[in-house]
Amino acid sequence: MGEGPGRTGRRPRVDAARNRARVLEAAKAVFSTGGPQASLEAVARQAGVGIGTLYRHFPTREALFEAVYRREVEQLVDLAGKLASCAAPVAALRRWLHANVEFVATKKGMAAALALAAHGSTELSAYTAEQLTGAVRRLMDRAAAAGELRADIGPEDVLRMLVALCYGSDAAGWQANVLRLLDVFVDGLCRPAQR
Repeated sequence: MGEGPGRTGRRPRVDAARNRARVLEAAKAVFSTGGPQASLEAVARQAGVGIGTLYRHFPTREALFEAVYRREVEQLVDLAGKLASCAAPVAALRRWLHANVEFVATKKGMAAALALAAHGSTELSAYTAEQLTGAVRRLMDRAAAAGELRADIGPEDVLRMLVALCYGSDAAGWQANVLRLLDVFVDGLCRPAQR
């Protein structure tokens, strides 16, 4: 049967993908501010979908938390790909590290729920480490090849430093302090002529 008047063709798939994306964006906002106890009804309301639509895409709260988390990781990887063509390699690295601070802020709001989602499995942690290490390696290698960045520091070191800075304080204004310290750290990675 062909598509004629009244047939929707692939439209449900497009609508479903759009609804899923809206739910993920709404969940990020709701969980970041309301923490793991924020209601799924609030997520559905903010996304402009019914609760049934939310549950069709994410049958459990943990599945929704994990999907939000994975989406954030994917966005950071995509950003690294876009920044890899930036004319200034060190500025690209700096911009990517700054974007990670926002990611951690989202993660802090969802920490308890993410612990539930990852309980009993290291797959989510392994996925995150692999993706983010590859992304920062790409940016660091490019800056080192351009002679702008020291080559004796690895991506794992940079990610450890990032985590230490972000989780070192929960005090008000922690993000501004972390961004300032990240800039100092990146300046320290640069070869003297690039500072």
